[in-house]
Amino acid sequence: MYLTSKDIAKMIDISCVRTISNEADIEEMANAAKQYGFGQVSVLQSFIPFTKQLIQDTPEIRLVGNVSFPSGSDSTSTKVFQAKEMVAAGCDEIDMVMNIGMLKSGYLREVKEDIQAVRDIIQPLPMKVIIEIMYLSQEEIKHACEISIECGATFVKTGTGWADRGTTLEDVLIVKSLVGDKIKIKASGGIRSVQTLVKMYQAGARRFGINLKSGIEILEEIKKNGDRIEV
Repeated sequence: MYLTSKDIAKMIDISCVRTISNEADIEEMANAAKQYGFGQVSVLQSFIPFTKQLIQDTPEIRLVGNVSFPSGSDSTSTKVFQAKEMVAAGCDEIDMVMNIGMLKSGYLREVKEDIQAVRDIIQPLPMKVIIEIMYLSQEEIKHACEISIECGATFVKTGTGWADRGTTLEDVLIVKSLVGDKIKIKASGGIRSVQTLVKMYQAGARRFGINLKSGIEILEEIKKNGDRIEV
């Protein structure tokens, strides 16, 4: 099976979610999304209206809002309020950070209720639950995946990209072994080459969080090699 650069671009979320990301950075990201056909752009909440305006003439580019980013530690009522505002502002997808501290404390019911409250508010928009897999034990990964599935999330997302390390192929393989085909997988952080992306795709990932520079380099490399890659 082969995928083209256009196929890969649609699976990539590019983002401006660093503390210092500003309007110029977001404008650069939006222009690149239009030029290269990236499927999604992701920003912090205060820049959602500005980003929506930049991509209003390209409805095929989906706008992603981030709830409780990057810690996941906000109260449930705060997360619900954030999500409501993001939906009203025109987001097409919502990424939500799981309350990792509560998960690691063993408060599984509370973690599930927290996610479910946001899921209920944003229906029918797609939702990705960010589990920060690099901080979790095998048992905690299992619980995080099970909760995401039970709450009706669209994707389990491996990380925020703010952690001590990026996502590895082993991380994707672990999640796939736990979820099977019950939920989709997004790999995020540390994906900087075509080879890494292909291996993660083969392992089961179907969405990729990649920084703008690496995303462009990946697509350009595919184009230089006949505009297709075997997966």
